Order: sequence, then structure tokens, then C-alpha cells
Amino acid sequence: MRVLLTGAAGFIGSHIHRAAQAAGHDVIAVDVMLAAAHGSAAVPPPGIARVDVRDPDALDTVLRGVDVVCHQAAVVGAGVSAQDAPAYASHNDLGTAVLLAAMDRARCRRLVLASSMVVYGEGRYVDSAGVAADPAPRMRTDLDNGRFDHRGPDGRPLTWAAIDEDAPLRPRSLYAAAKVAQEHYAIAWAAATGGTVTALRYHNVYGPDMPRDTPYSGVAAIFRSALEANEAPRVFEDGAQARDFVHVRDIAAANVVALEHPLGGFTPLNIASGAPITIGEVATTLATAYGGKQPVVTGDYRPGDVRHIVASPERARRALGFVAAITPGVGLAEFATAPLRSAAGNGAPTWR
Repeated sequence: MRVLLTGAAGFIGSHIHRAAQAAGHDVIAVDVMLAAAHGSAAVPPPGIARVDVRDPDALDTVLRGVDVVCHQAAVVGAGVSAQDAPAYASHNDLGTAVLLAAMDRARCRRLVLASSMVVYGEGRYVDSAGVAADPAPRMRTDLDNGRFDHRGPDGRPLTWAAIDEDAPLRPRSLYAAAKVAQEHYAIAWAAATGGTVTALRYHNVYGPDMPRDTPYSGVAAIFRSALEANEAPRVFEDGAQARDFVHVRDIAAANVVALEHPLGGFTPLNIASGAPITIGEVATTLATAYGGKQPVVTGDYRPGDVRHIVASPERARRALGFVAAITPGVGLAEFATAPLRSAAGNGAPTWR
């Protein structure tokens, strides 16, 4: 099968590139090589062409004969300030719209889209009676006093429950807003063209070749950077925030399965390990495996952070037969000493 892979030089894209080639697919790999991600003097790795997904002429060339597009190209991270918004809108949203239009011209009707858990915003909760609860935003006064859990009408903490793909989309960051927009463009494209879209909503991705500590890094890389600097990882809140950490090799495997098994219409799928873990446990696992200082629970917080978000991976299992192979305990212990990418930039890219 002939596959166009965008963002092929990135952290996740590079793993997908290798996995798709190993599965016998003919991969047309492209990446714009943004200076903010790869450095100002970076050149594409062998086998990857420099292509901006906002360039319709370039896309018309690389889409010739392509059976399916695997769209990973994106500016990532939550966004550090409101000034980052144009970069997210330009590279993620406009880029996706231009790509979809080019796919229509090329009569390519299949898309595998990199989405994210961030489209949900807050996770799913139940109250002390086990009834679904829609939590109000956490109050700054509570956070200042170390009360981090959402609370129900009875004053008791709400408990997290696994979120499924039917949950409402409530973006709370620039990146989340961009990912929701990408999904919406893809839904409209599928309706207009009869195409199919499998939107893989990645949960917390980590693994070898992850970028080092930058303002846009994931928390696992931030903890790794602290350990390498002989510092204790600093854990926000009380460390009890629940997440699902999924290894990048499992992400790559999920993409290959999605490429090989088209689903009808627009199908969103959580891609997760299915083994929830707290942020405190992540820090402790990394510190122990690395042989570094044990984490410090700071009680600090970021007002925009969600308390808990844990995935239900059941629909991906039913639809694709995908089950993650690497548990967080094993994967994080490996990640403690895995090679990382040097941080090339410390801000969002330009958007023009």
C-alpha cells in the first residue's frame, strides 16, 4: 500500500515511518522541518522530503498514486501563551484543510489522523454514589489550599472513570482547540467526499527519541531532564492525578493497524495503554529506574491543568483489534535511560 506520512521526522512520525516500512508499505515521507522542533539548520533525514502541508502544489506532487494519508504533522504542546495561537491555527488547522483539499483532488479517500486526548478537556467523573458527574472548574482558593479534587454536591471528592469516544469535546488549550478543529475539518471532508477518517486520540505518549525538556515537552521528558541534571523531579499538585501513558511503539503499531483496516465514515479511537497511572507514580518509576533523586511533591499547580483523564481503549480493541503491548511500568523503566532528542527550540514556530 502506498502511504503518505506527514510529520515523518518528528518524535511520533519517525516511529510510524519505521513501523510502516517494516510492515511492507511504500511510504512517501514528508516533513517541513520546523526550526522550532528540529533546529534552524536541520535537514530532512534520509528518505524524507521537505514539504509544508500548507503548500497545495507540493501536496499535489506527493499525493500521486497514494492510497491513504497518515497525518502526523502538527505543532504540539499546550501552547505557552496566547501569542502562540496563530502558529497552531496555521500549521495544524490550515495545514489540515489544505491537505484534505489536495486529497480530494488526488481522489485519495482514506485518512488516518493524529488526534489527542486533549480534545476532551477534563476527564470523566462519578460521584460518591457512582453517578456520572459533570464537575465545575476547580477554584483557585481550593487549589491554593491543597484541595485538588473536584467535589460533588455532597462535598465529597469525585472519582475518575474511563472516558470513551462519545464524550463531549471541550478543548482547554491552544493545542486542544487545534486538534478539535482538525477533527471537524476531517468530519466535513468525509461527508463531502465519501472518504473515511480514523482519528487516533493519543493519550500521554512517551518513549525513545522524545524531545528533551522544552516549554512544549511532555511531563515524562520533563522528569527525565530533571534526573539527568541530578535534580529531583518536581510533581505538581499531590501527585495523584491519573493519566494513561502509552508507549510510542504502541502508537506506531496502532497507526499501522489503522492504515491496514479502513473503517467507515469518521471513527475516533482512544489509543492508550489501558493501565492508568498517577503522575506521582510516573515520577517515582523514572527516578528509581534511573537511579536518581526521588520526586518531590510540590503542591504547585497550573490553573489550566485537568485533574484526571483516563481512557477507555475498548473501542480501539473492538474496531481494530488493537491492544497496547507495553505496560507503563515496563515502558517507563526503559524510558528512564532511553535516548532523547536534543531540544532545538523553545517556542512556537512562526506561522507565516
